[in-house]
Amino acid sequence: TREQIMDIVCMTLAGRAAEETFFGRVTTGASDDLRRVTDLIYSTIQVYGMSERVGQLAFPKDPNAIFDDRPYSKATAEAMDEEARASVDAAYQRTLNLMQEKRVEVELLAKLLLEKETISHDDVVDLIGPRPFAGDAVYNEFVSNRRDMEKKEEEGTRSDKQEGELPTPGLV
Repeated sequence: TREQIMDIVCMTLAGRAAEETFFGRVTTGASDDLRRVTDLIYSTIQVYGMSERVGQLAFPKDPNAIFDDRPYSKATAEAMDEEARASVDAAYQRTLNLMQEKRVEVELLAKLLLEKETISHDDVVDLIGPRPFAGDAVYNEFVSNRRDMEKKEEEGTRSDKQEGELPTPGLV
């Protein structure tokens, strides 16, 4: 859906928004993110027909085209550009607002990353709590390491007990 695509756009813009929020400036580090966001937004407009202004039309790019041969007018191209810019601007503002609203949680995650370098889903849940919406059971099982860790601990405890037990008399 368009809402899901916009969530992906916000997620992709989060690094840039974090730089602005925490450092007061944006670096070139997010340039590939901007390329991906631009491609995705133009796809919603030109390929998926998810544009109120342009309508339910699709203008997929021909990878074999030699010239910039567009099947639409200059006015339509300008409308696409304006809509793309407005969509990205709105997503970036939404991301900045979220970054500012969740500033404490972002700082906690950053500190944990500095300590551990790699964190798991369970680390995030322990630090800032569960997601605000219920996830799919299969997804939750996939991202959680707790069961694996608990199983390893159980197996370790069992093997420790077996190693520490005295042999039964007469069976040695």
